[in-house]
Amino acid sequence: MGRGSLTMAWYGLVSAMFFVYIGAALAVAYGTANAIIGLILTIITFGAINRVLSSYALRHQLTVAQFSRSLLGRSGSILATLIFAATAIYYAVFEGSIVAFAFQAQFGGPIALWCAVVVLYSTPLVAGGVRNFLDKINGWLLPLYWGGLIIAVAWAGTAHGFTPNWLTHAVPSLGFAAGGPGWLATFAAYMGVWILMMYTMDFAALGKQKDERFHKKVTFGWLFYTLAFGVNALIGIFLTFTLPGVEATETGVAGGLVKLMGIFGLVVVFASQTRINTANYAMGISNLREAGERILHIKLPALLWTVLGAAIIFALMLLPVVHYLLLALAWQGVLVTGWVSIALTQIALDHREGQAAEPGWIPDHSFRAVNVPGVTAWLVSAAAGLVILQSHVAWGASLGAVITAVISSLLYALLRRATGTRTALRIT
Repeated sequence: MGRGSLTMAWYGLVSAMFFVYIGAALAVAYGTANAIIGLILTIITFGAINRVLSSYALRHQLTVAQFSRSLLGRSGSILATLIFAATAIYYAVFEGSIVAFAFQAQFGGPIALWCAVVVLYSTPLVAGGVRNFLDKINGWLLPLYWGGLIIAVAWAGTAHGFTPNWLTHAVPSLGFAAGGPGWLATFAAYMGVWILMMYTMDFAALGKQKDERFHKKVTFGWLFYTLAFGVNALIGIFLTFTLPGVEATETGVAGGLVKLMGIFGLVVVFASQTRINTANYAMGISNLREAGERILHIKLPALLWTVLGAAIIFALMLLPVVHYLLLALAWQGVLVTGWVSIALTQIALDHREGQAAEPGWIPDHSFRAVNVPGVTAWLVSAAAGLVILQSHVAWGASLGAVITAVISSLLYALLRRATGTRTALRIT
């Protein structure tokens, strides 16, 4: 894909209503100052990691599925692909539910009807994959999203007053044993969306090698996360503390926009969620197809996988998935951060040793079923992280994903050195 097309396709993720909501929720829970400190650390971390991953994917044209074959083996890579597909589908369900809720808030009617409407208009947009016309869709909707949020801020301030309450909100300081400090809890909450690292690799693999410098700085770097996390969060915090009766939930923010601006608020929510869901649908369905075909060992028409993915999304939208967001983020944070840490460790060690990446065109049968260092490090770190989370100790929510990342990286490096195995590729 050309530089501009890939950038516009990727920037569809910048407009998730989730980013508006999560910043507000964390500010309510831990105080605005703590939320902003955690946001700054998050933006720095996401920008740095994705510069590395996007550069690697661009240079070697590797997707998550292809890279995972080296890290985990051909069987282990299927698990990584399934987790990627499941997480992307979950986000498609979650973000699509917000549009359905907004339609219902404006027009009434059963939620199942609006869920069907959302799936029916979203699926054709991604039928051709990321290369289809997602750049154009997201380019057309971009002014609606940012323009709508700017108008919402002005509208809310004019109607209810511009006060500093949204910046000065504070809560009693939490000690480490109680799950604090607030800035660390905020940083840990955003680790739940490290799935964006996997999104980065799959999108970057579609780019041109000559555009590597531009993409790792502009498309996948700090600018994107400043907009996605920083600006969206500040808008969400302002609206939550300005609009009467708005709760710091994603449906609450969306409902507040519709209540404030009527049909125009609905348009803003529609633009927001349609843009983000083009990426969610595309990544979920493409990785579902990748995993399914490798498990079944047959090639099926792309349209069949698209319809199957859409059917799964619709069925899940009828369930109360919105209520399980924080739990899902915690589990995803543990599973995905382990993979990301192993990937970064592999890239760093290969760079130090002058080792080249395995090209994506190498067939599956050239790789061993399991790469012991990668699979062991991932499973052990994930188990440790989940035990911490499920122990319900207060500090577990703040450090579970962090501990997972450290364990997976150290254990992978030690096992790779001890076994002398850097890849699952068979030596012939």
